[in-house]
Amino acid sequence: MKILQTVRKIPGGMMVVPLLLGTAVNTFFPQFFEVGGFTEALFKTGSTPILAVFLFCNGAQISLKEAGPSLGKGTALLFSKLVVGGILGIVVNYFFGAAGLLGITPLAIMGSLTNSNGGLYAALASEYGDASDVGAVSVVSLNDGPFLTMMVLGASGIASIPFTALIATIIPIFIGFVLGNLDKDMAKFLAPGTEMIIPFFAFPLGAGLSFGQLFEAGISGIILGLACVVLTGIAGYYTFKLIRADNPQVGAAIGTTAGNAVGTPAALAAADPSLSGIVGIATAQIAAAIIVTAILCPVLVNTVSNWEKRKQAKN
Repeated sequence: MKILQTVRKIPGGMMVVPLLLGTAVNTFFPQFFEVGGFTEALFKTGSTPILAVFLFCNGAQISLKEAGPSLGKGTALLFSKLVVGGILGIVVNYFFGAAGLLGITPLAIMGSLTNSNGGLYAALASEYGDASDVGAVSVVSLNDGPFLTMMVLGASGIASIPFTALIATIIPIFIGFVLGNLDKDMAKFLAPGTEMIIPFFAFPLGAGLSFGQLFEAGISGIILGLACVVLTGIAGYYTFKLIRADNPQVGAAIGTTAGNAVGTPAALAAADPSLSGIVGIATAQIAAAIIVTAILCPVLVNTVSNWEKRKQAKN
């Protein structure tokens, strides 16, 4: 059976296929892997340490001359997410109020579009870009959680900048970076981990989601996911074009919403009780957007990648 070849034919397949399998298992058999020990750690709860190993291996592939580009690319992508998500949320709130547009609340728009799935970005950057593109995740990870959304809503005084979360993301990349530059054999040894590990953190990420979240949010949640992929993904692509990145298609990999974004509405409501009435629908819409973006963002990246190849072939 040509399982690996079949998976690789799917855009972002090494990430998307295991993620959807994990989601399917959690949807229909949510307690299947909850047996403790190595089984539960590998298939249910272990995405974080496995992703840390992935970042470590990628860090070892970044040369000293690529460290600066990684920071520049990450900053550019982070800014593009903030601008697109923030402006759209503010405009919808101004003209349509808390009820939002097409049933999509401004809170859900900001919570989804200003947040991104660092693991999916890193996986796609590894497949369609280079080590400096993957290294950008250390800056992009700043949009984890509700901080940027709070800042857009004018509530940044309530929250503190999560420097610890940023540092925690940078450390594995930095240690790998140091080892890889001290010893090229170490970089070569760790290189297979930049691809082989992807399915192992993708499956448990999916095991934290459910297809039922799509139905709960309805069409509004699906539209939100599409908006996140198209608007922020295209913005990321043109941002990379603007800074003349070697692999502009990787910029489109920012068009996602991370699983941790489902907690953003509740966190914001705790800071501003006036938002409590829309927490439920906003949470459901963001949950749907997480699934939609995980499926469609790799398709967008693959599409713009093929477009770039055709343009280069003509030149």
